[in-house]
Amino acid sequence: MDVDCIVHNGTILTLDSDKPTAQALAIKDGKILEVGPDRQILNKYRAPHQVDLRGGVLTPGLMDAHAHLVGYADGLLEANLVGADSWEATVERVVQHAQSQPSEWVRGRGWDQNDWEVTNWPNRTLLDSLFPDVPVYLERIDGHAVIINGEALRRVGLKCGMDSGGGLILCDDNNEPTGVLIDEMVSEVLRFLPPHDSLLRTSALLDAQSTMLENGLTQITDAGLSAGEIQRLLKLEEQGLLKLRINAMVSGTDDDIAWLVENGPISTDRISVSSVKFYMDGALGSRGAMLLDPYSDLAGWHGLSTQDVAWFNEKLSLLHAKGLQAATHCIGDSAVRLVLDCYAQVLEGANDRRWRIEHAQVVSKKDMAQFGAHHVIPSIQPTHATSDMYWAGERLGRNRIRRAYAYKQLLEQLGMVALGTDFPVEDVDPRKTMHSATARKDAQGYPEGGFQMENALSPIQAMRGMTQWVALTQFQEESLGTIEAGKLADFTWMDRNWLTIDPEDVLTTKIKGTCIEGEWVYLNE
Repeated sequence: MDVDCIVHNGTILTLDSDKPTAQALAIKDGKILEVGPDRQILNKYRAPHQVDLRGGVLTPGLMDAHAHLVGYADGLLEANLVGADSWEATVERVVQHAQSQPSEWVRGRGWDQNDWEVTNWPNRTLLDSLFPDVPVYLERIDGHAVIINGEALRRVGLKCGMDSGGGLILCDDNNEPTGVLIDEMVSEVLRFLPPHDSLLRTSALLDAQSTMLENGLTQITDAGLSAGEIQRLLKLEEQGLLKLRINAMVSGTDDDIAWLVENGPISTDRISVSSVKFYMDGALGSRGAMLLDPYSDLAGWHGLSTQDVAWFNEKLSLLHAKGLQAATHCIGDSAVRLVLDCYAQVLEGANDRRWRIEHAQVVSKKDMAQFGAHHVIPSIQPTHATSDMYWAGERLGRNRIRRAYAYKQLLEQLGMVALGTDFPVEDVDPRKTMHSATARKDAQGYPEGGFQMENALSPIQAMRGMTQWVALTQFQEESLGTIEAGKLADFTWMDRNWLTIDPEDVLTTKIKGTCIEGEWVYLNE
């Protein structure tokens, strides 16, 4: 029988409980026709294209359940500040970028004061001396804080004492802005930023797509896009430029929600849109996460609420009535409790709406069972635990840190979790997701014995969390997530089996190929 492609001579991890492994499969019209032993497939089918796995491993296409693809791509046009080990080193990168790519506003992303020897918030003084007349906008790695220079403050008109309702302007002893803005105060600046050139943005997005495919990713959930950005992605798909699957969450604004209600849900060959991304608090690194008890390293401070609760409840009721999904950023235990309570009022117990809480980094013991009671899916990022572990204990204290990043406990509530990276906050690389989830160590092998190993996931749980369970969160389980006859031919080919090797060795494995709907969009043979 003629088919389009045969894949053979390897280990196929189907994640299908009836047939967990195979050696070969046949693809026709972008779908899996049959899965089985080598001899069975090779004797039954012939194809113009055969992929010899050469003893390698094929898995369902790896997915990232929470990321920011468009933001990552736009960041390629800005100064890369990730990994700078001091404020001075950060500013040096900004200067180099400004010299190589002059622009109306100098922009950069990725600084993190927690990685510096002096971990205090930076001050704009150095920026002002180097950029006295050009506005500068530098985003913190978590996206929940920025530092801008004096010229940017002047143009935007920000002064100490101004209130944004869920945001802060940090000020010095003389009541002058330091330049650091947190959470909702950042929005005051965004409307002044000129957009990047549209052609450069498209080129950067295609470069970003290539990076995703080289890392074995077949689908990304972009957690929060405007209606205009989603329409831009739809046009790229029409032009045949979009290979990657994108599950686009609409940003939680009145206009964007209204657009989704009127036009959604949307399901094309490559793009799905059926959910709204809300924010209930900020980030732990910038002390914006909402905590029930005060921060251990800032007396009396509980973090920031970034959402009007009455408005939030109104929008949840609207989404429920329209059959749409809600996904809400909650990092602190206070935010998690508040959103679980709001969800509970609308969902009313067991349901199949598949609403989500994103991150769930700190959860009170009293609230953990509410995920299961109301069928709220935890969408978590294992590399957050291994990035934050160096300083998170200072924010949370000895007792509270023990119930942070409790991924196994969260998994036990529904028997599933969706795994992502939150890139560009973390690295794109799904190997790091697997490694952090199972070994609970950073890329250098720290700490010995792992970080709070009682909450490590097993390799098969982590694999399902990057494939089958992501598909489930997006109502795609009939077409994606496992390797079974009739499903779409989305695969990731790797040189070794992540389920059987030592978790410490996952970072040394190689992605050999990526297939989406029967097309090998990346091959590294």
